[in-house]
Order: sequence, then structure tokens, then C-alpha cells
Amino acid sequence: MSSSTASAHTPAASSVSSDVVIVGAGIVGLAHAFEALSNGLSVTVVERDREPVGASIRNFGHCCITAQDGDLLALARRSRTGWLRAAEAAGFWAEQAGALVVARSATEAAVLEELSAARGGDAVRLRTAAQTAEALGRPLDAAGDLVGGALLPADLRVNPREAAPALARWVAEHPRGRVLWGTAVTGVETGAVHTTRGPVHGDRILVCVGHDVDYLFPDIAEDHGIERCRLSMARVEAPAGFRTNSAVLTATSMLRYDAFTAQPSAAPLRTEVLGHSAELLGIGANVMFTRLPDGSVLVGDSHHYDATTPPFIDERTYELLIDAVARVLGVPELRVLERWQGVYASSPRGPLLVRDLAPGVRAISVTSGVGMTLSFGLAAATFDGTLAATA
Repeated sequence: MSSSTASAHTPAASSVSSDVVIVGAGIVGLAHAFEALSNGLSVTVVERDREPVGASIRNFGHCCITAQDGDLLALARRSRTGWLRAAEAAGFWAEQAGALVVARSATEAAVLEELSAARGGDAVRLRTAAQTAEALGRPLDAAGDLVGGALLPADLRVNPREAAPALARWVAEHPRGRVLWGTAVTGVETGAVHTTRGPVHGDRILVCVGHDVDYLFPDIAEDHGIERCRLSMARVEAPAGFRTNSAVLTATSMLRYDAFTAQPSAAPLRTEVLGHSAELLGIGANVMFTRLPDGSVLVGDSHHYDATTPPFIDERTYELLIDAVARVLGVPELRVLERWQGVYASSPRGPLLVRDLAPGVRAISVTSGVGMTLSFGLAAATFDGTLAATA
């Protein structure tokens, strides 16, 4: 049995009642469960699978704080505090190692310099080529393609394969918490979640099912333009010298996150990257990587958008991503240990779906690739009443 399941037998739901019922045991749902329990409320989490298997375990485990902008930056900063509280309570690894953004051209360095000027040198700490090479474990005499970099110290690292399962165990073992595994939801109304095991009653119901919101509320999903974003990811054996626990981002990352794209040099950077790496941009690449506690490295990723996620991935996609990571690390090749397909909710209409469905019933989905980053900030804002519904 998976260590994330609370017991061999999930009880019938007919007698279950809580202050808060949460549909979905992904990181957004579990963050809300943690926040509710921390506020003295009773919680029941309803999850159709037998353990967390979705977007929350298939990602980099990178809480990308500094690269957010505007309202999302405030939520991300608040989420950071929640992540650290949850890690201490549930006993999972959360490394305050920041993120290292690698600059391999003068244009890339200019974006980082502009962000540092806008945010301050403490939030965005510029690095020399030698400092960047040292962090990557590259010999200094082989780092001629490096121009510099920047450390974003506020960013956090967690192990995505352990964080959500550990948090689910903590909720299940809490005196006021319960997780109903293997329990599919068939309908939601004020005061009740109808499931394949019977109704679960609650004063407040939160539907946190990510991209699967279209299974329960197709009209709302269509209105928000929700699609599934498929990611090609892999785990590789770390090169001998690579030791940093910082997430490592590259130029393609700068083209995807709002804090970078808001800088004056972002447009010239896109033109530059298109000139030398059009194939990477063609697969929607965010070339980045993060080291797990066992020493192996998560690498990725590509982005493919559709209403339904097809199961087939062109091997060329993996070749492009892995070769790009190898070049940043200054090694001829990387040995792949695992490959998989990630998935998350995406919408061109905005990064959040927060919709009141009925009195006491709200759907909350992150419709961009920052669900891990925003999860605990959203939960805190939900329970202090500052998270406004989207139109």
C-alpha cells in the first residue's frame, strides 16, 4: 500500500460531516486543508484516487516566488510562509535554496540586471560567470559560454513526490482531519458533496480539482477557457560536480515568467532566443532543472495545450530538452533514469479560477503553471476572506 493512504479501508461517507469539505487531494486542496485545520476547523478531503498522482507530484517542486509579478507576487510571498509552516508540521523537506537564473548572453544578463534594479539587490542577487559556474559544478576553464546569472533567494524547493503525500498523511492523522481516498464525487450543492460512498456534509465546500474542473462543472470550465497543459519531464543522473539545491532557470524560463517579461530587455531576448533556439520555443520549452535529495535531477519541460491530453510524446521533444540541460551543465550527455508526462490546468483568460458555485460552495483552480507556488497563499487568502471570486 502507498504510504500516503490513511488506512486499508476508507469509511462510508454517509455519516461524515465537517466544517470544511475539500474536493481534491492535490497541493491546492491539501494547502486549504492545512490552513483550515490550523484555524481550528474540522476538514474532510475527498479524493477519487488512492494517493496523490496528478500535477502535484509531477513537477519540479520549485516554489517560484520571485519570478511572479503584481498580485501573484503577493500571493506567492504569502505562500512561502505557508510552505515552511506545513513542512515543519508534516515533516517534509523544504529547502530555502533559492533559484539560480543562468545568463549565457549579454541580453540575458540585461534582463537580470533590470530585474535586480527593479526589485533590489537583496531579492535578485547578481552573480558573475565564475560564481554561476561554481554553483553548476562546472570547471571554470570550461564555462566560456556563461556570462553571469542571478540568485533569487526567496524561492523554495520541495520534493514533489513527497510533499503532497506527507501533507495528506498529516491531514488524515490530525484529530479534526479526514481523507476519503478512492471516493469519486458525483455532485456538489450547498452543504453536501455527493460521492460514490454517499454524501459528505459540510458548512463550506471547496472544489480544488485543477484541470479536472470540467468533469464536474463543464460550463464553468468552458467559460474560463480551461485547457490541459501537457509537460514532457524526466529524471536524470546528476553530473559529478553538480551539487546545488537551487532550482536552475535559463533564458527560456525568462520568457515564461512575468517578472522577467516585464523588463525592457525581454522583447530583444525573445528575438535572440528565436534566432538560435527556434525549435525549443516551438515545443514551448522552459529549460530548467532541480536536484532531488537523492542527488538525481528533475529536468524539463515542454508545454502542449489541448482540451484533452494525448498520451503520445515525440522523442524529439525529450532530446531537445535533455540536450539543452546538458549544455547548461557543460556535459556531453545526461543519463535518463525516468520519463513522464506532467499536466496542469491552463487558461488564456487568467492564472486563477475562483468561482462561487452556490452559497458556501467555491471552485478554486490555478490555471497556469504555478499551482505549487501559489497554493498556500491561496489557502490563507481563502480563510481570511481576501480571495475574491473571478468574473
